[in-house]
Amino acid sequence: MRPFLAFHLLTGGNLAILIGRAMPSLRLILLCFLVPLTVGGAAPPAARAAPAPPNVIFILADDMGYADIAPFGAQDIRTPALDRLAREGVKLTDNYSNGPVCTPTRAAFVTGRYQQRVGLEGAILPAQKDAGLFAGAPSLARALKARGYATALVGKWHLGTKPEFAPNAHGFDEFFGILGGNADMYSHQNMEGEHVFFENDKPAARKGYLTDLFNERALEFVEKHRAAPFFLYLAYNAAHWPFQPPDDPKQVRTKTTWYDGSRADYAAMIERMDRGIGQLLDALDRLRLAKDTLVIFTNDNGGERLSRNDPLRDKKGTLWEGGIRVPALARWPGKFAAHATCSLPVMTMDWTASILAATGADASAPLDGIDLLPWLRKPDTLPPARTLFWRKNRPDSIQKAARQGRWKYLLDGTTERLFDLPVDAGESHDVAAQHPRIVRELRDAVKAWEQDVDRVPPPLRVR
Repeated sequence: MRPFLAFHLLTGGNLAILIGRAMPSLRLILLCFLVPLTVGGAAPPAARAAPAPPNVIFILADDMGYADIAPFGAQDIRTPALDRLAREGVKLTDNYSNGPVCTPTRAAFVTGRYQQRVGLEGAILPAQKDAGLFAGAPSLARALKARGYATALVGKWHLGTKPEFAPNAHGFDEFFGILGGNADMYSHQNMEGEHVFFENDKPAARKGYLTDLFNERALEFVEKHRAAPFFLYLAYNAAHWPFQPPDDPKQVRTKTTWYDGSRADYAAMIERMDRGIGQLLDALDRLRLAKDTLVIFTNDNGGERLSRNDPLRDKKGTLWEGGIRVPALARWPGKFAAHATCSLPVMTMDWTASILAATGADASAPLDGIDLLPWLRKPDTLPPARTLFWRKNRPDSIQKAARQGRWKYLLDGTTERLFDLPVDAGESHDVAAQHPRIVRELRDAVKAWEQDVDRVPPPLRVR
């Protein structure tokens, strides 16, 4: 029997009288129940409203070592907020930055492509005023803005200082941070004494420790846009030099003291960053947004002299594992696995592709990254057949590398090496002589990749 006919018989045929005599609130309920039934039953699945797109918070630390947070082995640095992310989400052990220094990794995240395609293979230096991410480059923020997202970059940009290179030119509604690669945490000046702290296109007049200011602005942005989808790119300049601990404004740096600091100073910088992340997670709970928010934490390259990259070899600026393998955590309650570990080799630009997939934003522009959502939901899903590539191409140092499954190929100058990473993360046992076929195949793959990324010359090159 059709539902409407059954209800009609139960009311003795006096349906109109029943509705007319009902209290206003009950009348509305009856109408809401009956109208769909009179047109043939429940609405088909295709007519149901699509789920709302998630908010996205992408957190990028700066120059932090692989073992400098507790989920990755830190013993002398307390990171309860990142511990929480690891418990409630997925820990990625084989996550890589696109480059061994700041600029290339950030360019890859914004564009979703290898940084060589936009000419930003090295770090932009303060004197390189005419270098930056050109306006025609693909932009994650622009794609999300077109999807209806409020977009903000809070923190470090390092993709050019001219207006045409700045965040607002690449789809960010709001920018609050530093345009260059580093700044004094208290004076907000670079080593040359230039003020580098901006709010959109105007110098920021705020006083305080930069990490605290970034934490405050991030919270303000989330509160302000809690009713609509938002994309927050929270790019800390901690723990990049100058190494200045919080709550000690007398530690303003000069040219002669710019690189001073201790492991304790460095640890305090990371702990203050973690405190801000904890405040952000608490705000998502308070606003009942946690289940609707994808949170990703990672780092832009390997750590420097005060960091600990154990068990990896070497540090920032190299293509050894210590220069490019970095921590990553991802949480999306109810969507991703919890307290899980994923060993899939992934790269910064994969997070871009994943965010586009999660939000349903336009992904028609070419991408080099892949969508990681299947592995974040089920970390034991079989890995794809894929090779990751890196290149450091400076006059004083040329390195090229590829990661394919368990194998890591490294060309350091003119020396070729091969490492079996699952059993040798520290790259101490070169097995190139035992596997000449694999060396040859990866050498050829690197050459083919270089031809591809260099095929269309970018407007400028930073090496």
